Amino acid sequence: MARNTSMSMMKPKKAEKLTKWKKEPSVMDLKADLDAAKPAHDAQILKIKRWNDLREIKGAARPKTVRGRSAVQPKLIRRQAEWRYSALSEPFLGSEKLFQVSPRTFEDDAGAKQNELVMNWQFNTKLNKVRFIDEYVRTNVDEGTVIVRLGWERETEMVDKEVPVFEYVAPQAEQEVQMLQQAIQYKKEDPNGYLNLPEELRAACDYFEETGQPSVATIVGTEVIQEEKIIENRPLIDIMRPENVIFDPSCQGDYEKAGFVIVSYETSKAELKKDGRFKNLDQVNWSSNSVLSTPDHATTTPNDFELRDELRKKVVAHEYWGMYDINQDETLRPIVATWIGDVLVRMEENPFPDGRPPFVVVPYLPVKREIHGEPDAEILEDNQKILGAVTRGMIDLMGRSANSQQGFAKGFLDVGNKRRFESGQDYEFNPGGDPRASIFQHTYPEIPNSAMVVMQMQNQEAEALSGVKSFSGGVSGEAYGEVAAGIRGVLDASSKREMNILRRLAYGIQQIGKKLMAMNAVFLSEEEVIRVTNKEFVIIRREDLKGQFDLEVDIATAEVDEQKSQDLGFMLQTMGPNMDPNMSKMILAEIARLKRMPALAEQIMRFEPQPDPILEEMKQLELEKLKMEIQKLQSEISLNQAKAQATEADAAVSVTQAENEASGLNHERNLQKQSAQAKGNQSLEITKGLLKSRKAEDTRPDIQAAVGWNELSKLSDAPRQRPAQRTAPTQSPEQNLGSIQYNPNMDPSLNQAMNF
Repeated sequence: MARNTSMSMMKPKKAEKLTKWKKEPSVMDLKADLDAAKPAHDAQILKIKRWNDLREIKGAARPKTVRGRSAVQPKLIRRQAEWRYSALSEPFLGSEKLFQVSPRTFEDDAGAKQNELVMNWQFNTKLNKVRFIDEYVRTNVDEGTVIVRLGWERETEMVDKEVPVFEYVAPQAEQEVQMLQQAIQYKKEDPNGYLNLPEELRAACDYFEETGQPSVATIVGTEVIQEEKIIENRPLIDIMRPENVIFDPSCQGDYEKAGFVIVSYETSKAELKKDGRFKNLDQVNWSSNSVLSTPDHATTTPNDFELRDELRKKVVAHEYWGMYDINQDETLRPIVATWIGDVLVRMEENPFPDGRPPFVVVPYLPVKREIHGEPDAEILEDNQKILGAVTRGMIDLMGRSANSQQGFAKGFLDVGNKRRFESGQDYEFNPGGDPRASIFQHTYPEIPNSAMVVMQMQNQEAEALSGVKSFSGGVSGEAYGEVAAGIRGVLDASSKREMNILRRLAYGIQQIGKKLMAMNAVFLSEEEVIRVTNKEFVIIRREDLKGQFDLEVDIATAEVDEQKSQDLGFMLQTMGPNMDPNMSKMILAEIARLKRMPALAEQIMRFEPQPDPILEEMKQLELEKLKMEIQKLQSEISLNQAKAQATEADAAVSVTQAENEASGLNHERNLQKQSAQAKGNQSLEITKGLLKSRKAEDTRPDIQAAVGWNELSKLSDAPRQRPAQRTAPTQSPEQNLGSIQYNPNMDPSLNQAMNF
């Protein structure tokens, strides 16, 4: 007891400074932002409380109880909401593949595929996808706004692990050096395949990267080391209660521009100690900051439940996400701070990669320049009240009647006969009393037709306002005429409104995916093995997830998918059997996907029909036949072309001959040929005479006398001199020939005969 007293008399330690910033905000500075935003926040919470009361028919929305009167109230708003839940959640839950990631550049293509695999795997295995989508949709429909908070949970422990010990020696053979070089290159080109190499070769590569020395690694033993084992390493996604999230009211309706976001949540001393990021826990008053002593915090914990021990006792902590000038350089930096009561227990810069508060806000029916949206309860409040008043009036009308009671006229029956009448026996009635007039049977009064018309009007107006199709007949084509076009117009308008709401919900999921993708690139393990199919596993590396990507959320309603499948089926019928088989596979696979049969779609895309050998041989023979026919046609064409060319040549010769005959050119050429022939014959005879062998007494012929002076003068370049008289030659024939010189115009045979 004395020890406890001394401990209680000790002064609490002074809270230590949590950071090394030049200007660390105090808890009073942070609470000032909270107090400034509280009035606007409280006004929105009052609206949400009224909407919840209208949906659940409680509080101010519950009719006042009057003795002897009905207090029933039809849940019109709840009925409309129930039709919304499944219509909005099924598009997200109907497909195993929620996210589609597209690369912005060619280099990011592999990273896009990795991100798409890991995020869809996380939503399908690491997170309760069905519960999250259901709560996401229901909160949005009921409260008009859904606030999603993202986080990361990492739990590790130190374990003993036996690892090999390597000995590194210089390579002795050229082959070992080549293997090392190939492994180093392979590590750069295909990191996934590199892990399948032998352990010794990978160790040699790591040793070379560390020291720069090529070596050969050999296992010489093992050793036990302490290694951090990851027990849990996954993202966290929570749907927040709007009462516990306060936004900067000056953000003009854009939560991404909010200067701060303050969240209150329940925790305990044991949880904070296990986390390891919180300090000054010994300065916290754990008894005065319990959930029951913080009325502004909304909780589902019963008021009469509270743990007694200090480690497990729940307290309310406030978490501040905002911008602050921590370095006094007039530059705002994103920070996160947590306080319990008046003690700061955490202060650091925003740990998330995007530097923004980890919240996503999605409105149901957007309100201009407001963060929060509105639910259907805001527009259906009057309809629900009118419908309730008319319903209560009809119930009171029927409930206040003495239905099935009987009344008897006095004197109609005596005591004995009345007993016989009540027991179902024959009876006697007094004369002068008609049983038809003396007995009155009470029944329910007829409900006025006007009441039914009013109820029908309210249902129609409510469904027209919300755009919800139901069995009550409110959404129909009557307002547009009893024609198919009018009915189709109403149904199309309802589907468009539903799709409009779906697009906002899908955009919220898209923002969640972007934050999740950024966290995976930083907080995920170095390697994650995920299951793609029942038999296929893929290794995901954290470094491969970095890049610039575009994220899409795959949503579609059942009506839209059905319409698409019908259109695709019509395309198949239109094209018929002449369609290319690959195109038919694409359309059939898409129809199977729209019908929510992904396994069948995959089998259709991978299906390759086995060719019939007989048909294949017939096709080959038909092809060869066509080739031979083409060759035959080509040869006939070539023959015809040759004949045509020969005909054209003959025609050209005939034309030329006709032209020559007409111009006398042939006759002139014939004369020239005859003259040339005569000269040639003459020269030949002269040559023969000159070359003829003679006796000694014989004399050579006189060439000048035989040929003529004019001819010889043409054959010689000497000046022409006509002799005065013909005398006998004074020189020999050879000497006469020697005086004749070579003339190119003379006949070649004559020149040869004269030895020219």
